[in-house]
Amino acid sequence: MAELNLLAPPPWQEYELIDSGNGAKLERFGQYTLVRPETQAIWSPNLSEREWQRADVVFEKLRGEDGVGLWHQRRPIPEQWLLHHDNLAFWARLTPYRHTGVFPEHSAHWAWMRRQLATRRQPRVLVLFGYTGLSSLEATRVGAQVVHVDASKPALRWAQENQQASELSDRPLRWLLDDVGKFVAREIRRDRRYDLILMDPPIFGRGPNGELWRLNEQLPALVRECVKLLSDTPLGILISAYATNISALTLQNVLDAALTHLQGTTSAGELVLRESASNRLLPAAIYACWSSGGHPHQAQQHAAP
Repeated sequence: MAELNLLAPPPWQEYELIDSGNGAKLERFGQYTLVRPETQAIWSPNLSEREWQRADVVFEKLRGEDGVGLWHQRRPIPEQWLLHHDNLAFWARLTPYRHTGVFPEHSAHWAWMRRQLATRRQPRVLVLFGYTGLSSLEATRVGAQVVHVDASKPALRWAQENQQASELSDRPLRWLLDDVGKFVAREIRRDRRYDLILMDPPIFGRGPNGELWRLNEQLPALVRECVKLLSDTPLGILISAYATNISALTLQNVLDAALTHLQGTTSAGELVLRESASNRLLPAAIYACWSSGGHPHQAQQHAAP
């Protein structure tokens, strides 16, 4: 029987989930505090309204717009500011979609990724829907050859700026602007192979030429095609998603169905963030992971009690 894990990242010095509730979360990114919408935080906050009012900037979603909103600055915030974690440096920004380009919950996977990559000299890693590139940078930092694919030109520029900030411009990392499905199909025809594949697909998206992406409809086929790109001795596949309409168990079932011919271990669960005000856990994303060999995703390392 499948068990779903709760996986929290190790603490960050420059990120903190302070509190959550009433449909919002109070966070610190470096020296700045932000209030952003959080649909899953339907409980009451632990801190007082006065504490929340001290936030530097608050995001307000525009009515009728799909996730688009405005930032109300109570105190001036720069257009971008530099953050650091795990020997990486990267830029945070206030985007019209409430995101900052920094997703601390993803670092919960990095210890597993490092263990996998440490078993091989210059392993090949494919990162799909890679956005601002922090996982790609972490992989190349520890010795991998990385191909990073995303359909957004601004996101790719942002990722390249993070590479420069992290002083990793000399590493074997390719940034590709492409539709993920079309890219994977071409790689199969080229007989390219990868040891590790990471992906963080959106619920809905468009490729650079308007190609439609719908997670529920297209993820199973994409995963089946990605399995064809695995090397003869693969290390793993990791899927993360911000999808409130499907379960982590759904992702695990998709992986299991595509990997029936390969031996290994699958696991799945939720990525969570731990509040500093109360130790309460906030669900952030779902994930499923397949590991070959003796390096399963050890979720219990940072799991909730």
